[in-house]
Amino acid sequence: MAALGMAAVAVASFAGSASAESLLEKIKNGETIRLGFTNEPPGAYPGPNGEPLGVENEITLDILKKMGATKIEPVVTEWGSLVPGLQAGRFDIVTAGMWIKPDRCRNVLFSEPVAVENGALLVPKGNPEGLHSFQDVRDKGLTLVTGAGYTSVEAAQKLGFAGDKLMQVAGPPEILQAVKAGRAAAGSLDFFNATGLIKKDHSVELADPFASPTPPGYAAIAFSLNEQATVDAFNAVLKDYIGSDEIMAVFGKYDYGKANLPDGSKTADLCKG
Repeated sequence: MAALGMAAVAVASFAGSASAESLLEKIKNGETIRLGFTNEPPGAYPGPNGEPLGVENEITLDILKKMGATKIEPVVTEWGSLVPGLQAGRFDIVTAGMWIKPDRCRNVLFSEPVAVENGALLVPKGNPEGLHSFQDVRDKGLTLVTGAGYTSVEAAQKLGFAGDKLMQVAGPPEILQAVKAGRAAAGSLDFFNATGLIKKDHSVELADPFASPTPPGYAAIAFSLNEQATVDAFNAVLKDYIGSDEIMAVFGKYDYGKANLPDGSKTADLCKG
């Protein structure tokens, strides 16, 4: 019995030490690093063989390689499952181009910004309802569709959208389908996601002009709250990467430009709101 008790303690001790292994240690030890993201081009999406593609994915892969990571495993999920999945340990990093917001900063640690992005309003071709703002959609009693967990949900709620006039779906493909099918008069999503959809489907367009209810979004890479050392190491590499030929090559592949480079805003300040 004593021997069994000692064995149990040893097993428990080993399990505790294993669970306490930091992401930085996993990188150092050559272990597989799991990237969590959604199917949202051009920010982050899976390729034909499931490989991680998109601006934020490629930036993260470049940084991790410089940090010594050699094994990567992509994990594709819905937007609303990203933070819970990170917290539950289903993946190690969220590379979905998540914008830095005070409420999110309470649940994850963000790197410094990797890109600056703006919102857009997707409408049927010709913009038949003449929509150029969230207020236009609200005042005409129409339905706005957006992604569950997007910043536009809170913005619409603050503007007084009725619950049945604010449709929340999984992501850009579902936003497009809701607008095309007439279930929603307009869809709110990231500018690059929207332009990517329009390139493939000419039955929709961007509302122009569009008075966005939210300021530009600062996309960053998200880590678990107990990974401050990893975030510090990631940021140290990121500092020299921003503005380099490497990041501009990544930007160029996905129609980003110099205007999308971080403008010096700091995550600590953005987390304060």
